Amino acid sequence: MPEIEIVLVAPLYEGNVGFAARVMKNFGFTRLVLIDPCTLGNEANARASHAQDVLKAAELCTIEDMFARSNIVIATTGLVSKSVCHSMRMPFYSPKELRERIQDVDGRISILFGRENWGLNNEEVKRSDMICTIPTAEDYPILNLSHAVGIVCYELSNLPLPNYALASPSDMGYLYRHIDRYLDTIHHPSFKRENTMTLIRRVLGRATLTIREASTLHGLLRRSEWHIDPALLDRDIPRTKDEIPLKDTTRPDRPGD
Repeated sequence: MPEIEIVLVAPLYEGNVGFAARVMKNFGFTRLVLIDPCTLGNEANARASHAQDVLKAAELCTIEDMFARSNIVIATTGLVSKSVCHSMRMPFYSPKELRERIQDVDGRISILFGRENWGLNNEEVKRSDMICTIPTAEDYPILNLSHAVGIVCYELSNLPLPNYALASPSDMGYLYRHIDRYLDTIHHPSFKRENTMTLIRRVLGRATLTIREASTLHGLLRRSEWHIDPALLDRDIPRTKDEIPLKDTTRPDRPGD
């Protein structure tokens, strides 16, 4: 089963945090993460009821740390794009469809729930790998925070054991930076850059890449770069110690390799 954590981003009301812990435990989930939460006291404890253990074990985390460690980040939102030309909140999946996409993977999956008054901001949604929305009636589409958590947990409960491990957050981060550099190489228009990278994140995010698949994409990008500029064959691209991918078997062997 994937390591699923429920992430509440800046929740405003402690009662909702307690209720969220309670409904998580109803469906077998125990990993609660709180980012910049309100003060938790007696009301949160009362609403959690018999899920005191989930509430007490809740992890305080920054948004940056959460993105850095998660294999897949899923943003939940009631506001979705009406056209595929607006990529930030597109494509989107229902919780049931989400189950089909993550049930066979092994890794940390963070599901973000936003503030009660206005949800997740655009930057938080843009940086996420996948978008989830709960189908609701048009005349009253807004769900209580804990109700939304309950619906998602219900659909994702009792997932089968995973079949394969995902590429790590650092693997995917290096791949995205490599793609961003590649856009420079092919002179991709700068005014399209942000939207293009969001689209790429959406495509690769829902693809749930393995470490080997991420490495193969690096190899394809490098081979293309070498054909564009043969001098790159003997040039190492600067990278940090956390950005070293698997050995690429598509790279031509050279003396000393």
